Amino acid sequence: MPITPATATQSTSEGTADAIFLELVDEKGVTIGTAEKLAAHQPPGRLHRAFSVFLFDEHGRLLLQQRALGKYHSPGVWSNTCCGHPYPGEAPFAAAARRTFEELRVSPSLLAEAGTVRYNHPDPASGLVEQEYNHLFVGMVQAPLAPDPEEVEATVFVTAAELIERHARDPFSAWFMTVLDAARPAIRELTGPSAGW
Repeated sequence: MPITPATATQSTSEGTADAIFLELVDEKGVTIGTAEKLAAHQPPGRLHRAFSVFLFDEHGRLLLQQRALGKYHSPGVWSNTCCGHPYPGEAPFAAAARRTFEELRVSPSLLAEAGTVRYNHPDPASGLVEQEYNHLFVGMVQAPLAPDPEEVEATVFVTAAELIERHARDPFSAWFMTVLDAARPAIRELTGPSAGW
């Protein structure tokens, strides 16, 4: 039976690595087993399933989040709207919707699949490694945010031009540009050419 919020015995918080298991996959994204979350991120890293969400407002601005300072992995850096890992057996779409609500207390008004990307990104600050087969999602958010302070330090909506400026001056997650570039075709379809993505 798939593990869902209703059937999970592990913590739903991504803030710590305690008792959280990830789905290990092969290079084609086929499940081959599970591993404890922190162990999967220790060098050289084990390829596992992940997801990244990019939500936009009605003006075509991207919602960024700054990861909470208390996170064990990549604390305080800016990244896309939401990212995380499905529980073993949990559909990536369901996981993306679940974590978006858990972190930001908002449900997307639209959420659509935007492909996958595989990458290997060491994080120099923590010494951990992101070996991920990442499912991408794009969508819209129209409700007010109420971020969980244990997960999110801050949020901001940015235009494409503002993102370039912010990325040049502020620390971002090691995976951010990889997932953004992979999601750009779907982002352009969602926001239209005038948004500049």
